[in-house]
Amino acid sequence: MVKLRLKRCGRKQRATAVYRIVAIDVRSRREGKDLRRVGFYDPIKNQTYLNVPAILYFLEIGAQPTETVHNLLKKAEVFKELSSNQIKRN
Repeated sequence: MVKLRLKRCGRKQRATAVYRIVAIDVRSRREGKDLRRVGFYDPIKNQTYLNVPAILYFLEIGAQPTETVHNLLKKAEVFKELSSNQIKRN
């Protein structure tokens, strides 16, 4: 099973971490090998970059976002695009 979750990056022991949003196998650890990088999140600067086509692809094949990633995607209105894509294909 694939999940969309945060992967910590930056310096060790740094309080202000930045995160990559990655598609990763459930059994992998937080810093494990990811399938694909699909975004970036900096909570201090409140910056978010999302590769929307890649995120939509993983959501369509059944990837489950974690709670934090789900909130980020909802704020960026990615789920509206997901529903419109599904309507166009049917």
